[in-house]
Amino acid sequence: MAKTLDTAGAACARLKDWLCRSKFNRSQPYGIPVSIYSNQPFSSQDLCELDRLAELHDFASLVTVEEGQPFISHIPVLYSRSDDVIVVAGHLARANRQAKDGSQALVVLHGPNAYVSPSWYPDKVERSRVPTWNYAVAHLTGTLECRDDDQWLAEHVGTLSERHERRAGGSWAFDSEAESERSMLRGIIGFRLRVRKFELKLKLSQNHPNANRQSVLAYLAKGNEAAQQVADLMRRSLARISD
Repeated sequence: MAKTLDTAGAACARLKDWLCRSKFNRSQPYGIPVSIYSNQPFSSQDLCELDRLAELHDFASLVTVEEGQPFISHIPVLYSRSDDVIVVAGHLARANRQAKDGSQALVVLHGPNAYVSPSWYPDKVERSRVPTWNYAVAHLTGTLECRDDDQWLAEHVGTLSERHERRAGGSWAFDSEAESERSMLRGIIGFRLRVRKFELKLKLSQNHPNANRQSVLAYLAKGNEAAQQVADLMRRSLARISD
């Protein structure tokens, strides 16, 4: 497969225009416009960081537009990547109007986020620093391929439940041989989204001098779980700069 993944460029402000249109802008590559605002210091093409974000934050927002109206579902997804081929799989209630084969779609992976106090900056007085927010987010765009066959749905639900039961310390497993459980598949429709474009934004104080970044990292490392995850992202980012 030819390399088709690309990242956000200069036209990032098109999200507002996109939401106001009757359908996705067909003149853009793959029928999807750039959909995330991200100036250069924060845009990333790091597929390994995308993998990490998808592993830890796999409860996603699925966005489609129909006749000018955006529709959004919040669902768990399964992410997989082989080289530059990324696939996101999920399922929707059968009655959900987003469950349409061939629909252009955006999947948003919401990574960790944390408040950054200006009091943490060594140069806070002379530079008149203000509050901000550090975070990670990914936008994955492509075309929905709906799946309605029992075997695919059973495998998908089985894999998804096994993943989250393991995380939760539970022991429930989907039994595809039990009619009482298999009949529940009739209420859902699965989908695959082969990602044609990914946009990864890692806002980690890259626009600040190193002393400020080190200070923010130290404060976040003492915060809650989300703040610590942002600190980990900052630590890796700073390590790449020093390499």
